[in-house]
Amino acid sequence: MNSMVDLVAGLQNYEQYRDLHWEGSFEEYLALVRQRPQVTRNAFQRLYDMILAAGFEEYVDNKKKLVRYNFFRDEVNGQRDAVYGLDIPLMRLVTVLKAAAEGYGPERRVLLMHGPVGSSKSTIARLLKKGLEDYSRTADGAMYTFDWVALEGTGLIPEDSDEYKRGRYPSPMNEEPLKLVPEEWRGKAIEKIGLSSDRYKIRIDGDLNPADRYLFQKLMDRYEGHWDLVVNRHVRVRRLLLSEKDRVGIGTFQPKDEKNQDSTELTGDINYRKIAVYGSDSDPRAFNFDGEFNVANRGIVEFVEVLKLDVAFLYDLLGASQEHKIKPKKFAQTDIDEVILGHTNEAEYKKLIANEFMEALRDRTIKIDIPYITKLTEEVRIYEKSFGRGKVRGKFVAPHTLEVAAMWALLTRLEEPKKHGNLSILQKMKLYDGKMLPGYTQDTVKELRKEAKREGMDGISPRFVQDMISNALVRYEEPTLNPFMIFNEIERGLKAHSLITSDEHRKRYTDLISIVRREYEEIIKNEVQRAISADESEIAKLAANYVDNVRAYTLREKVKNRYTGRDEEPDERLMRSIEDKIEVAESRKDDFRREIMNFIGALALEGKKFLWNTNDRLRRALELKLFEDKKDTIKFTTVVSNVVDRETQEKIDAVKTRLIRDFGYDEISAQNVLEYVSSIFARGDAKS
Repeated sequence: MNSMVDLVAGLQNYEQYRDLHWEGSFEEYLALVRQRPQVTRNAFQRLYDMILAAGFEEYVDNKKKLVRYNFFRDEVNGQRDAVYGLDIPLMRLVTVLKAAAEGYGPERRVLLMHGPVGSSKSTIARLLKKGLEDYSRTADGAMYTFDWVALEGTGLIPEDSDEYKRGRYPSPMNEEPLKLVPEEWRGKAIEKIGLSSDRYKIRIDGDLNPADRYLFQKLMDRYEGHWDLVVNRHVRVRRLLLSEKDRVGIGTFQPKDEKNQDSTELTGDINYRKIAVYGSDSDPRAFNFDGEFNVANRGIVEFVEVLKLDVAFLYDLLGASQEHKIKPKKFAQTDIDEVILGHTNEAEYKKLIANEFMEALRDRTIKIDIPYITKLTEEVRIYEKSFGRGKVRGKFVAPHTLEVAAMWALLTRLEEPKKHGNLSILQKMKLYDGKMLPGYTQDTVKELRKEAKREGMDGISPRFVQDMISNALVRYEEPTLNPFMIFNEIERGLKAHSLITSDEHRKRYTDLISIVRREYEEIIKNEVQRAISADESEIAKLAANYVDNVRAYTLREKVKNRYTGRDEEPDERLMRSIEDKIEVAESRKDDFRREIMNFIGALALEGKKFLWNTNDRLRRALELKLFEDKKDTIKFTTVVSNVVDRETQEKIDAVKTRLIRDFGYDEISAQNVLEYVSSIFARGDAKS
């Protein structure tokens, strides 16, 4: 019988472990490079290839060809992090990475993501860092470095040092092994042993770091210049696995209080304990290459709120980006190979623009705007990712609860239409979301986006909305979370929102709650109407009757009465009662009826059958007509009353069942919605 330890051990993939911890001679590495030259890629090439490796899809949005990179989608990367609704900014980012990978110039710049708080800048950086970690563990993303070995008896490593006990001295900045080939030989060496390929033209840029360079030179002296003896006897190449936690190839720097900032955090510092061993603070073996630039070599370094850095740090940043060099204390400039990714909010960026002493940094920066989402379905996905669908923490989330929260957030980010005066901001949001509105086209959407250049750079962040949803889940003891609870939390939250400094903005955001509330009322009224008129056999009969009358009207024929069998004139009253529901004017009725007949004819030519729900406008008209005919049988005033007769109760229960089955409600939320809509209709009936 296997022990529990054996059962757990059986989960390990030993073959994968051996592959990830591969180790070999320099000769074996050269053979590996000849077989797979992509292992020598620089940091930008590797990052770009990593994104492409996840795949992408092209699509057209408002006549514009866009690309969606799967790397940033949760269903592909399988992580909690994902980026929604930012395909265009991500396209710009990937385009810059592609140009950098090709060596066209952006590789000598700081990539600066700029946008409002909570717009996914940190999420994008986190995805890229985590992605590189995972990619370095794949066959396609494999990369290598080296250790110095067999240094016993050379005098280069003291016997009481950790390196001596381990029997090896790792390259402190995880250098590419091909850097051991002296610069003056590299071009001829690559050509002579056939290491170039059509896709990957191998280039070895830069020199070794000071510690590796010191050991290399001492060993070359020891072997009287015999390079082959140095690399064969004292170099072991190994697989390099990037890891932010282990500080290998992934660096993150976050500014602290100005008084506590020290540039050695970026470029490393002297190890004073080792000075006594090596006798000098200028000996590279007595230096800790543990600054963020050092540890991020071969990978990526993220600068959180980069523009809050002290000026002394910015000088290091300029050299690292433009020259790919850093200046460790007491040593010559050291080559680095890494992507420098910073992000900042708008307030800090405005300071940069206004500061004339920062021209050098601005000149070495590529700014990529990361705005808020302006597409409703994508914003909803953020909240579904955080809170899921259906039940959250034991509570049922009623349909449209997350949708109305997203709707309000989006409206705070959109600008009022300028050229299209009759278009409301709510209609603009629907157009952005791909909805079709009469009188507006895809060209309209392009015009709207063009006139609102700052759209998405202002407004409310998803974080605030997520906080309000969380508050509602905790505050209310009811088993169901509904939109009205969210409205209440948002109103409370706006009064204390720390980022809203203008009463004008606060009032506008509060007014937008009323707009969303009215839209929600229309949505649930529509759903209740459809639930009431959901008898498909009845609506199909009504549709057939309408089409028969329209056909006779357009062909100037008579209709055979189904009950008497007599030929009669088309039922104008029936046709108008349906057309009125979708506001077809008397003067436009002929056009609408011809449109319906042409639609039916076009379906017939394609071999398709016309059904009542085939034409969206006619479907809506038929549902409203049937609802109008049936609503009086329910008597909405009785829904909110405690006294309901058996027949009416059966009809109410049938409507609730349809709300649950067809629209995703549970028993409580269906009852709540039916009562609320009933009160609206009851008020309307009383006014009538």
